[in-house]
Amino acid sequence: MLDIPENLHPAVAQSLTTWHDMVERADLKALESIVHPEATFRSPMSINPYAPAEALVMALSTVITVFENLTYHRQFASDDGLNVVLEFSADVGDRSVKGIDMIRFDEQGLITDFEVMIRPFNGLQALGAAMAARIGDKLPSFKVRK
Repeated sequence: MLDIPENLHPAVAQSLTTWHDMVERADLKALESIVHPEATFRSPMSINPYAPAEALVMALSTVITVFENLTYHRQFASDDGLNVVLEFSADVGDRSVKGIDMIRFDEQGLITDFEVMIRPFNGLQALGAAMAARIGDKLPSFKVRK
């Protein structure tokens, strides 16, 4: 596991450790315990976010079953210790992806916003197809309309 940035708020450091432990086990059953009830998920497939927490938990609990060889490489923290960026790589079928998770926490260490960016485009397309096959009939109902 990566070293936790030293400047993280203590509650965020604890939640980030929980996150990494869950990802390492590919078991996100405890995810709800570190997510704020009004959290927002920002998918790389949509400009509009998804909310509340149920959408974030559904998306992340599903993607962990799609990704193979998920590995975090680097992590960065904001000066206030409430935001992290995690760089990762993974495989989706025969496609490789690189990406970042941008995660905002509150002072209690709960995730309030989780945004994912992924490249290259053909890997994103493969991920989108795999996710649509699993939750394409459920996730759209959580989309926040502007």
